Amino acid sequence: MSAIHPAAAHGFSAEAATYATGRPEYPDAIVNWMKTALGVGPSTVALDLGAGTGKFTRRLVETGAQVIAVEPVADMLARLTQQMGTVEAHAGTAEAIPLPDESVDLVACAQAFHWFASAAALAEIRRVLKPGGHLLLIWNVRDESTPWVKALTDIMTPHEGDAPRFHTGAWRTVFPADGFTPLEETEFPHGHTGSVQNVVVDRVMSVSFIAAMPPEGQARIRAEIADLIAATPELSAGHAVTFPYTTRAFTSRKTV
Repeated sequence: MSAIHPAAAHGFSAEAATYATGRPEYPDAIVNWMKTALGVGPSTVALDLGAGTGKFTRRLVETGAQVIAVEPVADMLARLTQQMGTVEAHAGTAEAIPLPDESVDLVACAQAFHWFASAAALAEIRRVLKPGGHLLLIWNVRDESTPWVKALTDIMTPHEGDAPRFHTGAWRTVFPADGFTPLEETEFPHGHTGSVQNVVVDRVMSVSFIAAMPPEGQARIRAEIADLIAATPELSAGHAVTFPYTTRAFTSRKTV
């Protein structure tokens, strides 16, 4: 398999459990949208590429499709298989997908494509897609119009280094791509509701480059989050909180 960025390899391995609690699921509306807009259903073979702990895998299963998960980080893959033992799952990367040519109808990359956005990865995705098959790129994007969400971003951003990020837009530079139609975008309002520990603290600590920091660095981040929580009545009241997101989905089709 090709090399995995160190922030992903170490961070996601160290904090697979935190990722599972801190990251939001995907909106209910995604399931019907995939059925109607992409034609996903029982006759569909769907690949979840960079499946992580299986958050989007579950949504694919709900469509009735035959789902295959591919994930390069062993701890993430282990958590996925533990929770979703009926899903066919493999170790693999976007540049070396362990599936035959033209074997899937849909390749979904949820919260993942920015890690491997390259001509080589797109060529491999095109190889496994059937003619006319769909590529789906999807992200839960933080809604920074909420002041405390913007403050969390300000805590994280100075530490991101060279870790690939959705917000930079660098992943877009591989499009337009040979063998694919232009990207089309759809948005869904979304939110992650739960305890402040889960949806705020775990959310930040599950970020790859934060999770890959040494203990003393993580302790400083936790202290900054604690100060923000204490200064924000919405977060310090002890009630459940909703972390606002916009789910952004980008689709393309493999040209025949």
